[in-house]
Amino acid sequence: MFRPHTRLLLACLLTVVPVLAYSASKVEIDTTADAVIQELYASQPAAQALGTKAAGILIFPRILQGGIGVGGELGEGVLRRAGQAEQYYRITSVSVGFQLGGQAKTEVIMFMTEEALNDFVNSDGWEAGVDGSIAVIEFGVGREIDTNSIRDPIIAFVFDNKGLMYNLSLEGSKFWKITK
Repeated sequence: MFRPHTRLLLACLLTVVPVLAYSASKVEIDTTADAVIQELYASQPAAQALGTKAAGILIFPRILQGGIGVGGELGEGVLRRAGQAEQYYRITSVSVGFQLGGQAKTEVIMFMTEEALNDFVNSDGWEAGVDGSIAVIEFGVGREIDTNSIRDPIIAFVFDNKGLMYNLSLEGSKFWKITK
């Protein structure tokens, strides 16, 4: 009945559409963002040192990603300045290539300069890798972060990966302001 490429497209859509249907409330985002920051700072004291220097912190408590050939990612988060919620954002991306699976992850993005933060806030659909480069900090056993040597204007912490798809790249991710 369906051609092979049509079946593949339908399978991809059935994988990606549930990911794109997810939406959280302000209260849920704020509550989970608080827990994420506490967990990050408790596990990585250097992240707390960077957080105190940051002009703003964008927290995505849960980002869902999935795909079969064609993939998608979606999450909702909050931008905080001086610890106060300023704006809510959605992160999205679409990818094509060899991929199979799904995962949930957490991202915390720190804007270390007012200029980087203002470029992000004043954009209409900011895209990682195009509108700004993000340095991704990886954690590992015995690894320490030297907060004095980090000079990047935007730093991301990606952690709490759960699932069978693993990707630390933020390239191609698009950030959109949302109203709740």
